[in-house]
Formats: sequence, structure tokens, C-alpha cells
Amino acid sequence: MPRESELLPIIDKLAATCQGTVKEIVSLLVCEDETVLNYLFAKALSVKKAVFGQNIYIRAIIEFSNVCHCCCCYCGINRGNQTVSRYRMVPDEILGLAYEAIDAGYGTIVLQSGEDMYYTKEMLGEVIRGIKAYDKRVAVTLSVGERAYEDYAYWRACGADRYLIKHETANAALYQRLHPGHRLASRLDCQRQLWALGYELGSGFMVGLPGQTIEMLAVDILLLQKMQVSMAGIGPFIPHPETALAGAAKGDTGLTNKALGITRLLLPHAHLPATTALTVQGGRAEALAAGADVIMQKATPAAKQQLYEIYPRLVKEEYSLKEKRQLLLEQLESLGYIGV
Repeated sequence: MPRESELLPIIDKLAATCQGTVKEIVSLLVCEDETVLNYLFAKALSVKKAVFGQNIYIRAIIEFSNVCHCCCCYCGINRGNQTVSRYRMVPDEILGLAYEAIDAGYGTIVLQSGEDMYYTKEMLGEVIRGIKAYDKRVAVTLSVGERAYEDYAYWRACGADRYLIKHETANAALYQRLHPGHRLASRLDCQRQLWALGYELGSGFMVGLPGQTIEMLAVDILLLQKMQVSMAGIGPFIPHPETALAGAAKGDTGLTNKALGITRLLLPHAHLPATTALTVQGGRAEALAAGADVIMQKATPAAKQQLYEIYPRLVKEEYSLKEKRQLLLEQLESLGYIGV
């Protein structure tokens, strides 16, 4: 195990050069020295503040369909789960929720679904154009999985700004085990196409997947840099009872925050969410202190939120979108941040 005197210079080097090796990243991921970790998080927070100031960016996410043709081993809305009630929103319903979120003050709308081919490029194009017509200042993020290049190009022409498509794990063999019938190479091809089309590219990965090693996590972080992502969601694996990984252990939030802090040093200008998976485990404040600058708030109606269960979580919706945003603004202010 490297000593404190060896690890602090590695943190300084990552922050100064935005470059790191697998060995250097692994040495920080396995570190349990409190002094070193405090230094890592302080440095990550300093880098975040240098780029974004005290701002924390609040996004509204609309989960418009829980239908998915994939059988991912970790996902609660996978095709093989026969216990979930499936739903699809029509374009007018999606737009109504988007307008409500915009009126409540949200500056980004994230449109997310399972990989549901029911939605043609024209249907989603109608939604994108509708949001932009309502308020052209609002950014539109899509997260609908692997689609044809023509679909990506069409949505970009309609006004879509960002696209989130996580790589989940950079290890090709593990990726294939977790995503039967799918290949990591195909996912990365989609990312390259999106980047070439001018989207702000979002990716990310899970921490604590069964079969994942610390070295794999280091490669995950470096892949984000290689793909020139503008956003990266890093969250702990949470097992769902209706999946192939139902009995697996949860991912560690401490390790997740280390990965988040290291990513902030290597990608100072990227948006890093305090992911919902971290928040479910009570780790939002720690994630913000480790370099996160984005929070996603659900704009999906509560009844449908319960059906969009990628991993188990308690859905307790007592407030309107506007009220939820105001409460979050107050929470962030109490931590010294400015919600925007």
C-alpha cells in the first residue's frame, strides 16, 4: 500500500495535468487513509468551484416509458421482469410534464426511457421541437439507449442538446455478461456517433458490479476521458430483486465517492451528478463534497415513478415540482451552494 507521502503528490499531479495512469488511480481507489482521502476530496471540491463556482445544476427528468427490449442483469425494468406493470406516455403527456417543469424553473429537461423502439424518431422529434418552441433556452437531454445514427442525427436537428448513454463497465467481457446479446463496442460506437453529431455526450458507470475489479474501475474513469464526455454519472450498484443479480452485494458509496473525486480531477469541466443511486443510500452531501455539481429531480408522476424502478427505492412524492425545487434550493443553500 503506497504511503501518504506517495499519494498526495499523485493527487496534485492529477489535478495539475488532468492525466493519470491505471496504477495511480488504483492506488487512490484502494486508499483508506483519512488524511489522503480528505485531501483528495478537498482538491476535487476546489477544482469544481474553480470551474462552476458554488453552482449546483438542477435537472428535471421525465421517465416516459418503462418498456425495454434489453435483458440487462442489473436493471429492474429489464424485458424478463414479468412483475412490473409497463407504461408508455404519449407525446402530449410528455410535453405537459416538460412544460410544468419549465414553469417551475428547471433549465434542463431529461427525457429517459427503456430501450423502447415503439417511439419512432419522429415521435421523439415532436417532443424535442415542442420543448424548444415553449422555451428555446431550455436544454433537452435524451437517454433512450442505442439507436440508429439517422435517429441521433434527426433528434439533433430537432434541437436536442445532450445525450446520456452510459458505458456501465469498460471491460468488454463483463459488459457482455451483464448485457446478454449486446457488446461494449456497439455502445462505444453510439457514443462516437453522438459526439460527432455535436451532442454534449454523457456516459458513466456503476461501482461494485459483481465481477468488477479495482483495475476495471480505473479503466472506467480513463474511458470517460478518452470519449471526451461532457457529463458522467457514477453511482453504486444496487441489486434489484427481480434481476439475475438479486442476491449480489451493494456497491460501496465510499468507493463511489473516491471514483467521483478522481474523475473531477481528470475532467474538471464535466458535469458530474450526485446520482440518484447515491442519494438513495444517503450520500448526496458527500457526493457534492467530492466534486459533483448536478442533481436530477424526478418530474415523472409518482405512480409511474414506482414503475420505473431500475433499482429498489422508496417513492414518496408529497410536493409539486415547483415545491420540490424550492426545497432543494433551500437544502443546497444550507450547504453553501447555489441551485441553478
